[in-house]
Amino acid sequence: MIPPNEGSQGDGLHGDGLHADPPHPSGPGGEPPEELAEWIPDLVPMFPGASPFLARFLPQSPPTHAGLKIQFCDLHAFLKYLHEGAWFGYLYATLGDLSAYVLLFEGRTVTAGAANATGEQALGELLNLYEQGASLSAHPLPPTYAHVLSGVGSRAWKFNLTEDFTGLHARPSGAIFYVRGEIIATMPATLPYEGAFPAPLRPQTLILPSSLAGWAHRNYALMLRGRDALNPILDVHRSFRAQYGAVGLALLRALHEHLSPAEYAMRSDLALHDLEPLVQEFLRTGYIREG
Repeated sequence: MIPPNEGSQGDGLHGDGLHADPPHPSGPGGEPPEELAEWIPDLVPMFPGASPFLARFLPQSPPTHAGLKIQFCDLHAFLKYLHEGAWFGYLYATLGDLSAYVLLFEGRTVTAGAANATGEQALGELLNLYEQGASLSAHPLPPTYAHVLSGVGSRAWKFNLTEDFTGLHARPSGAIFYVRGEIIATMPATLPYEGAFPAPLRPQTLILPSSLAGWAHRNYALMLRGRDALNPILDVHRSFRAQYGAVGLALLRALHEHLSPAEYAMRSDLALHDLEPLVQEFLRTGYIREG
């Protein structure tokens, strides 16, 4: 597996003891050889002892944004800003004793953790906390670290070190970050048992649950005007394409094929906040109706 932007600018966080050195081979049992161990970064956990698996393996990183609150920062607009900047890192929201953590890869939310939830539900928990007044911070990570952590979910798998393994290996004695079978970092964060969190080749975007984005999980039917917009010989098609472009046409075709916006976003690796204005516009202008 080849993580995006391998070796590109921004692969290391310099200063504060956090940096990404070139990968080094591992020794027997997954341990780095003694002569190379001193060259492998030993990352400091940001949230030592945290309950969610994702949280306990997030490395320390100074925030680029801190103290964000709903009173002066729209979270959906902030997520769109991070998406447009292809940002790598994690978001941390805290309110009293409650916390939620979301990892972003290329500006996309790809995994999340909270006290009693992971994945989409944990992403929803972060949004709920923020709406209730939680303070939010954003912490950047090197793309390689974000890729390694993108597979951390609710359970660990049996560890099998192969020459192309990319992901996290966690043990009672600590954690190891792997890229293509080679150790790139270690961390004194543990699991009570040995297990692995393999990273997907391309991390998939989390979609908000229906309780928070019901519109995205509905099916829509095309009105006559919408069906005409898909017919390339008609003037309606030409005006629709001029107004909404290829992106709008692709979404309209997906809705015609009975895909919900959430399903289409998953298949096309798109962000829901980019689709919502189009869906609302199609409803308002009579191209579609709720199915």
